[in-house]
Amino acid sequence: MQVYLVGGAVRDTLLGLDVVERDWVVVGSTREELLRLKYREVGRDFPVFLHPDSHEEYALARLERKVAPGYRGFTVEFGPEVTLEEDLARRDLTINAIAQSSDGALLDPYGGKRDLDARMLRHVSPAFVEDPVRVLRVARFAARFAPLGFQVAPETQELMRCMVERHEVDSLVAERVWQETEKALRQPKASEFFKVLRACGALQIIYPEIDALFGVPQPAQWHPEIDTGLHTMMVLDQAALLSLDLKMRFAALVHDLGKGTTPREEWPSHRGHEERSVALIEALAARLRLPGDYRDLGVIVARFHGVVHRAFELRPKTILDFMERADAFRRPERFALALLACEADSRGRLGLENEPYPQRGYLQAARDIAAAVKPTPEDIAEHAGPKIAERLHRRREQAIANLREQSNETRG
Repeated sequence: MQVYLVGGAVRDTLLGLDVVERDWVVVGSTREELLRLKYREVGRDFPVFLHPDSHEEYALARLERKVAPGYRGFTVEFGPEVTLEEDLARRDLTINAIAQSSDGALLDPYGGKRDLDARMLRHVSPAFVEDPVRVLRVARFAARFAPLGFQVAPETQELMRCMVERHEVDSLVAERVWQETEKALRQPKASEFFKVLRACGALQIIYPEIDALFGVPQPAQWHPEIDTGLHTMMVLDQAALLSLDLKMRFAALVHDLGKGTTPREEWPSHRGHEERSVALIEALAARLRLPGDYRDLGVIVARFHGVVHRAFELRPKTILDFMERADAFRRPERFALALLACEADSRGRLGLENEPYPQRGYLQAARDIAAAVKPTPEDIAEHAGPKIAERLHRRREQAIANLREQSNETRG
């Protein structure tokens, strides 16, 4: 029985990154032996065990064989005769196929260390094409390691393109697509996830709404980058700089989906794209079974980002109506995230990445001032519910009007 540290822990140590979790592979042993040593079995599809003391995962070395289409079409073989090299060969990328023995020696039969040094994401073997999830994983690793200069190897990119052409990607289930997307959204260069998928043709299959944005022009007066797809990627990058919140990053990603359905004869104008975006977000959320809070924030930002951008031009009544429609008083945290996503939208334009966005502070202050206005005891004692709401609305509108005057004096 031999035990090796494998995968991400080895890779991240070599890159000088923090190791979040450690995985181990056990060679030359059996399920019965590990159970006798008090390991606790947790694997559903193949033998994975938790160490009795550290509770880290230990898996028996195994082989995988493709027997049917799709990412579930595999049989798994394991036993004491499976070698470390055979186990590492089934992994996706060379940088994830490095093992370390108990004495610290590296076992690297597929050149993972070389590719780490070259900053290259390269497949281990031609068997890469057997699992369509690997297309998503490569794109996710590209997003994670883009700040370190990693790129997808041309031959790996070609394999991914072949998988798309052979319709392997069509079999990806919604839950796995979203799982990998959510992990990608955690990365500071989440845009690389979508760029890599687009480069191999998978974006059109997995996220057709986002793919449709590329090549669609916008008015150069407001969007020096012109291309809506490029703008969307820039907005996502700005969102990552502004907040770690994944819901906000998702909202930034989907805020302009409706521009992909604008009739060509109307380009570069996109009148009515806000409500078209809302419909597309709701359809996307249903297709991928997204959490409701992701969908809801995406809808608010898509519907109201134009209103937020024009905040200083709006009458107090319009601002208050917007905040009530966005449920800003009952959901202040969500409202704050929506304003952040709008700031990312404003900054996600070529040459305007560092421009100030005072609209966010102004509307946040307007919301807080209006929220501080409460029904008085006299209101409650002397008026029915609708009348109380009317008086409250009028006072909140006046509070916002007072703020507007102060803001105009300050800005003037």
